[in-house]
Amino acid sequence: MTKHFLNYLTDVMSHQWNDEALTDYNEHHEYTFGGLAIEMLRLHLLFDTLGIKPGDKIAIAGRNCANWAVAYLAIAAYHGVCVSILQDFTAEDIAHLLDHSDAELLFVGPYVWKDLQHQTLPDRLKAALSLEDWRTLFVNKDTHVPDKEEIDKLFNDKYPQGIKAENVLFSADPEALSLINYTSGSTGSPKGVMLNGRSLSNNVEVGMKMLPVDPGQRLVSMLPLAHMFGQICELLYPLCSGTHIYFLTKSPTPSILLKAMKEVQPYLVVTVPLVIEKIYKQKLDPTLSKWAIRTFWHVPIIGDFLKSRVKSGLRNAFGGKLRYFICGGAAMNPVVEKCLMDIHFPLSIGYGMTECGPLIGGNPPKYFKARTGGVPVMNMQVKIDEPNKAGIGEILVKGENVMLGYYKNPDATNAAFTTDGWLRTGDLGRLDRKKNIYIKGRCKTMFLGASGQNIYPEEIEDKLNNQEAVGESLIVEREGKLVALVFPDETLTKRMTIEEIQAIMKANLVKLNNLIPSYSKVSNIEVQDKPFEHTPKKSIKRFLYK
Repeated sequence: MTKHFLNYLTDVMSHQWNDEALTDYNEHHEYTFGGLAIEMLRLHLLFDTLGIKPGDKIAIAGRNCANWAVAYLAIAAYHGVCVSILQDFTAEDIAHLLDHSDAELLFVGPYVWKDLQHQTLPDRLKAALSLEDWRTLFVNKDTHVPDKEEIDKLFNDKYPQGIKAENVLFSADPEALSLINYTSGSTGSPKGVMLNGRSLSNNVEVGMKMLPVDPGQRLVSMLPLAHMFGQICELLYPLCSGTHIYFLTKSPTPSILLKAMKEVQPYLVVTVPLVIEKIYKQKLDPTLSKWAIRTFWHVPIIGDFLKSRVKSGLRNAFGGKLRYFICGGAAMNPVVEKCLMDIHFPLSIGYGMTECGPLIGGNPPKYFKARTGGVPVMNMQVKIDEPNKAGIGEILVKGENVMLGYYKNPDATNAAFTTDGWLRTGDLGRLDRKKNIYIKGRCKTMFLGASGQNIYPEEIEDKLNNQEAVGESLIVEREGKLVALVFPDETLTKRMTIEEIQAIMKANLVKLNNLIPSYSKVSNIEVQDKPFEHTPKKSIKRFLYK
C-alpha cells in the first residue's frame, strides 16, 4: 500500500531536524527541516483562526520560492485542498480560477499580485497573503487576519515547551482530495485536475525507487511548482528523500542558471528538452561538427576519449555532481538525444500528464531506451487502443496516479475516460515487447494523407529542427498540403538578411523532403518573424497557428 508523502516527510524531519531543507537562491530566506515543521504548524494556527476547515480550498499563485513549498505542505498537512495556479496565467484568468475552485484563502507572490490586485476577487475569498512574508494583502469584510504577534502568542500557548522532532507527526488520508491543478487559464469550462494523496504519494515513491538519493544532496528548482512535473520532481520527491532544495525565485537567465548549478552542485537536474537542446546548439554543436571530431567520434580509444571529454565538460556545467538528468514535457531532438546517449550521459526521458500527477512512464538512466518515454511506472498500466497495423493507437492508462476527475466539470471528466475506466491520454503511441512507450504525437495533431496514411507532424518537425539555422518548427495543414512554420536560430541568423535566411530554408526544404515519405512531403517553409508561443512545458501552443 502506498505510504502518504507526509509520512515520508515526517520521517525525514525526525532524522534531519537541523539540516537545511529549503533555500531561496541568492536571498536570505531558508528553512531547516525543523524550521519547516514549525512554520507549517504556525500556518495551521492561521488557518484555524480564519475558520478554514479540512477539505476547504486554499490557492497558491506565485513564482517558485521556499514559502511556496511551506504553504503547499502546510495545506496538505492541515487536510486542506491546495489549488495550484500557474503564475503566468493572466490576472483575469487567475481571478476566475479562484472563483471556480471555491478558494477560501490565497497565497500570492508579488509578480502575480501587481496585476491581480486590480481584479474583482470572489466573495468567498477570505484573504490574500504574501508569499514573501505572509503579510496581509487583501482581506474580505468581516474577516480578521491575525498578525505575527497574535500567531506567536497562539503558538506559545499551544506549544509552551516548543516543538521538537518527536512532537511532529504529519499524515493524511491518501484517498482524500489533496490538490486541484489547473491545466489552463481558460475562462470557459476550466479543467481543474483533482488529485488525491494516493496519486501524489505514488508519484513520490516512483521517484524514490527510480532515482534514489542520499540525504543532504542538493537540487536547483527551476520548473514552475504549479506544474505537476516541477511539483513532484523538484519538490515532493526530493524533499521527502531528505534533499536540500534551492529555489530560483526569478525567471532564470542561462547565466544565472549555470551559476546556480556550479554553486549548488545538484545531484539531479529536471528540465524540458528545449533547455538541453539550446545548450547543445550553443555549446556542443560547434565542437561536434568539426571535421576531426566527426571523423574520430566512433573510432575505438580515440572516440572513447573524445566522448569522455564531452561528457565531463557537460557534467561540470551542471555542477560536477550530477547523477540523473531527467527530461519530460515534450520529445527531445533525436540528434541531441543520440549525442547524450553516445557519451553515456545519465539521461532519462519520462512520459506523463497532469491528469496522472504526472508520471506514466519512466526509467532510471541506465535502463533508458532512446526515443521512448520509458516503461509504465510502478502501479500504472498502459495499453494501446485500437492499434493500426504498425501497432499505433491512442495511449490509455489506469492505476494509482490517475486523477479523480475535473473539478466541477463532469462532461470533461466523462469524456476523459473509457466506459471501463481507462484514462484517455490523447497521445498516439505504441509499446514494444518490453513495454517501452513510443509516443508518435497527439491524436488531435495527426493528419490524414490523401491515401489514408497517418502523418505525425512531430516526426517531420524532429527532422526539420536538425536543419541549418532552424530554431523551432511547426507543421500545419493548409488545403490538403503540409506547410512548415520556422522560427530561425537567432544565434546563427542575427546578422543575416531575410533573403539569406529564406535561401537557407529553401535548401532545407529539399533536404527535408528527401528524409520523409512522399505522402508527408512539405510544400513550403514559412519563416516566422517572432518566436512561437509556448506552454509551461515549453512545447509550442499549436492551436494558435494555422
